[in-house]
Amino acid sequence: MIHAAFRPIGVLCATVVLILCSWAIAPTAHAYENPELLPEAPTNVIDLADSLASIQQDELDQALSAFESETGWKLRVLTQFDRTPGRSVKEFWGLDQRSVLLVADPRGGNLLNFSVGDDLYDLLPRTFWIELQTRYGNQFFVRDNGEDRSIISALESIQLCLRRGGCQVVPGLPREQWILTLITSILGGVVLGFAAQPRQEGQPFAWQWALIFSPLWGILFIAFGLGPVVTRTPDWLPVLRNVAGFTLGALVAYLAPLLGKTSPTSET
Repeated sequence: MIHAAFRPIGVLCATVVLILCSWAIAPTAHAYENPELLPEAPTNVIDLADSLASIQQDELDQALSAFESETGWKLRVLTQFDRTPGRSVKEFWGLDQRSVLLVADPRGGNLLNFSVGDDLYDLLPRTFWIELQTRYGNQFFVRDNGEDRSIISALESIQLCLRRGGCQVVPGLPREQWILTLITSILGGVVLGFAAQPRQEGQPFAWQWALIFSPLWGILFIAFGLGPVVTRTPDWLPVLRNVAGFTLGALVAYLAPLLGKTSPTSET
């Protein structure tokens, strides 16, 4: 009976000992805040995760120095995996309101993270940084192009936009995004074609219904079909393709009832 009474106390003591031992063994404090990882020589790139080749680090370091001298904007790169210098990089690089710190960490769902100074939001809004992260830091882009290309592409977009005096969206139109705009353009044409089908004898075009449905097909074609294209690239070829897709979708939807009526007569 006495042993049974003391058994829960023994289990509790053993649990407490295990927790204390785990706290003593776990190196969390050193892993996430270790200024000793900072290099002695000044540099614009700290590659703790080995995401960049040596020649890429040197070229990127020189390019970021030249960009800072040219524009006054400070861009810095930190790659990390299981260890990081933590907040000590802010003092090491003297990060201020005109600075951007790109942190590449492959442990998360997205490779890229950005620490942005307040002065940059006047030129590059928060939606720009979200799109930049999702375009170049997603797992599919990193898998197909590598971590180095992801980092360099993001920096090139930032530099291009700052030289332009600002961007609302990330420059460039990925193929996947253009295909999406083409689909929405075709859907907009289909909506217009169905709305414009004649509903009375002698009426060639139901412009009233086309006008009623204009908010729907206008949003699909103009806002989602043409808007993302013209704001991201000066190339007219994807614009012409989307216009052609819109026109084809409208014609097919408009002529569908006529084709259905003529098919039985052709069989007889």
